[in-house]
Amino acid sequence: MTEQYVRDLQEIDGTRIAAVGGKAAHLGELSRIEGIRVPGGFCVTTEAFRRIMAQAPSIHGQLDQLSRLDPDDREAVRTLSARIRRTIEGIAVPDDLAAAITDALGGLGDRAACAVRSSATAEDLPTASFAGQQDTYLNVVGPAAVLRHISRCWASLFTERAVVYRRRSGIDHRTVHMAVVVQRMVLPHAAGILFTADPVTGNRKVATVDAGFGLGEAMVSGLVNPDVFKVRHGEVVAKVIAAKQRALHALPGGGTREAAVDPRRREQPALTDAQAVRLVELGRRIEAHFGSPQDIEWCLDDDGFQIVQSRPITTLFPVPVPETETEAASVSGTGDQENHVYVSVGHQQMMTDPMRPLGLSMWQLTAMVPMHEAGGRLFVDVTGRLASPAGRAALLDVMGRGDPLVRDALETVLDRDDFVPSLPDAAPGGRPAGGASAPAEPDPAIVSELVERSRASVAALERDIRTKTGPALFDFLLEAFVEHKRVLGDPLNLQAIMAGMEATWWLNDKLLEWLGEKNAADTLTLSAPGNITSEMGLALLDVADVVRPHPEVVAFLRGVERAGDDGFLDELAKLAGGPGARDAIESYLDRYGMRCVGEIDITRPRWRERPSTLVPVILDNVRIFGPGTAERRFEQGRQKAREKEQDVLSRLRALPDGDRKADETERMIGRVRTFIGYREYPKYGIVSRYFVYKQALLAEAGRLVRAGVLPEREDVFYLTFQEFHDAVRSNRVDGRLLQRRKDAFRSYHALTPPRVLTSDGEALNGSYRRDDVPAGALAGLPVSAGTVEGRARVVLDMAEADLEAGDILVTTFTDPSWSPLFVGIAGLVTEVGGLMTHGAVIAREYGLPAVVGVERATRLIRDGQRIRVHGTDGYIEILP
Repeated sequence: MTEQYVRDLQEIDGTRIAAVGGKAAHLGELSRIEGIRVPGGFCVTTEAFRRIMAQAPSIHGQLDQLSRLDPDDREAVRTLSARIRRTIEGIAVPDDLAAAITDALGGLGDRAACAVRSSATAEDLPTASFAGQQDTYLNVVGPAAVLRHISRCWASLFTERAVVYRRRSGIDHRTVHMAVVVQRMVLPHAAGILFTADPVTGNRKVATVDAGFGLGEAMVSGLVNPDVFKVRHGEVVAKVIAAKQRALHALPGGGTREAAVDPRRREQPALTDAQAVRLVELGRRIEAHFGSPQDIEWCLDDDGFQIVQSRPITTLFPVPVPETETEAASVSGTGDQENHVYVSVGHQQMMTDPMRPLGLSMWQLTAMVPMHEAGGRLFVDVTGRLASPAGRAALLDVMGRGDPLVRDALETVLDRDDFVPSLPDAAPGGRPAGGASAPAEPDPAIVSELVERSRASVAALERDIRTKTGPALFDFLLEAFVEHKRVLGDPLNLQAIMAGMEATWWLNDKLLEWLGEKNAADTLTLSAPGNITSEMGLALLDVADVVRPHPEVVAFLRGVERAGDDGFLDELAKLAGGPGARDAIESYLDRYGMRCVGEIDITRPRWRERPSTLVPVILDNVRIFGPGTAERRFEQGRQKAREKEQDVLSRLRALPDGDRKADETERMIGRVRTFIGYREYPKYGIVSRYFVYKQALLAEAGRLVRAGVLPEREDVFYLTFQEFHDAVRSNRVDGRLLQRRKDAFRSYHALTPPRVLTSDGEALNGSYRRDDVPAGALAGLPVSAGTVEGRARVVLDMAEADLEAGDILVTTFTDPSWSPLFVGIAGLVTEVGGLMTHGAVIAREYGLPAVVGVERATRLIRDGQRIRVHGTDGYIEILP
């Protein structure tokens, strides 16, 4: 039965990963591609590894212990993984297995030099490459040495870096097995790495070749700097030739050595341009075979190029494609072959986390413009608007006011004259810049009218959906989505939103021009009435007022905070003061329970579904604030706004033509205070409808569970709306599809979505291009005026926030659900955001100095550091 332990690479293809691991499966596939040369060899299968593991019963207990370790406890992981490796290396290879390996070695030639390489089953996969996680040994000579190094490869499944990577990727150590590839050693003139897509920019049409003299391992391990060639459309478009000091070479008796490069060759390129182009041609052939951009290791000897490894590049952000395109096109980024420019929806909605398929499809079905999915995120194709001069001007103006980084990224694309075609305007005109002139006078009464329309629409939805089940529910929902978009698209709705935004822009532009004052509207909008999101944060202070007088209730809620128990409300009512506390929380949930972090994704748990999420914030409010804080805070903001208005008007009246300027400004102040609060209401209406949709869909998912179609209700989150509809009609779900979707969703968390993405795959995030930021400061977008100094609290999950009064919140993004935290902080810094996104609006309403759009803020600012936030000028200083 020794044939189960050894397989020639020629016998292997991509379907055999479980038996031979990812590397061997890819090598087997490579050997089948016409024109691709792969060094001959064989694979010691995972069956051999399992046999070895079975000979050491103590390992099973060690693996149990390893799975319980915190991956951040590096010392414990290092110690235990080293013990497991020593155990594996100490196991003698059984005689029959050793004989099978020795026989296979004979096929490579007597005393042939070999490369012995790990090939794990969770390696070189489309969603996780595990590059560099396990070991490779070069120029191994003789059966005894090969067997010894095979044991080392088996043991390398438990290197510290491999263990931590698996734990953080949610992969069980027991589910991963190790095969080992043994190949004839190539003794190359040059070697290196080919990326068939630019690994820095993501551009799929630019290949990058890294090349050096001798063995490529020196480059992979970072011992030497390579020559770098950029190849596009069969031409070297850029290259950097390194000064080569050292190279790695094979020794005649086995092993490798590092040696100095002949001084006469140090400035000589490792490849000619023609060779680099030829290598990329081979890479494109490999890429087409596997259907995705590849990271390829190559060698060049007297006979030409040999390929010794190819794996997917898993760090590239996928390219959006139209819905009609194939899944293969989505993976490879080929699309319709036309140039496209996409803008991230998540950056506009302040939610850049990946979404599950049901969440993506529901947002697409209810959005006002077509959206395309990539990497679990949504993008809008703006190519058509950029192609029209008037459309381009209007788009850049709106994007620039909201997020200058998006505008800069779009302008970077436009600077490449050949990427976006210029078309004549279909019709003259476009929206003028917001501050150019006073916008048209809207009717203040439309705010209350729109709020009432929205409430009535949600009430009708709640009433009419109650009787709908099965396929009829999905037909009803498709009609409900039409009503959803009708409410959003109501011209009065847009008029009310734009009235507040345009008045803000007008005030900031004109008061800067007339008085030299930056961001004056920030103070003038403090405690503006009717803002459903700022009211939500203050209302939780009122809940704390009900809880605070009852020590038994406070102690009970501390226990809920530790346990995360979502069924605590009934128990709460049994305590002294508990009925009032429960009623206060229930009343809050009745009004705001449809909200949550990442609320544009219908699959995220709502506060009504997980009320324990609010308990830490309630307890912080109990501890930090006194009774009546909400009312006082609102009144203080209103008074500051009133005083600011009086100050501005009096200063204006002292100017030439001052009465006219003051009168115009007074009208704009009235307008901004009337309309700016409504800016938050449409989102509230959306998530209110979403919660009604979700409750009905989960009830339908429950029926599928009871029918044995699904293991769990939440599995429907990995189906699109149409797939869910089909499952209800057919009573069937493809379990393999669900697993693929779950694996993909997990992998999307490792990807950072860009603000702008092209159909070539190039990811652009823009830059501020400012010269008014002090050296060492972090530039961002000023969205709420003022300067504050305090302790930075870097918070990536609202549920883990531990804030004190005076802290400055530093996070990736905030959506409306974060507003309850805003009442207790002194300032705000986010990586994502714009002038009119929710966090910026609420920061202004609460009077918090805020800077958003600060690239890599959560990595450049350490938790606990003292920082100074310049909310007027838009930068952060990190203090000693």
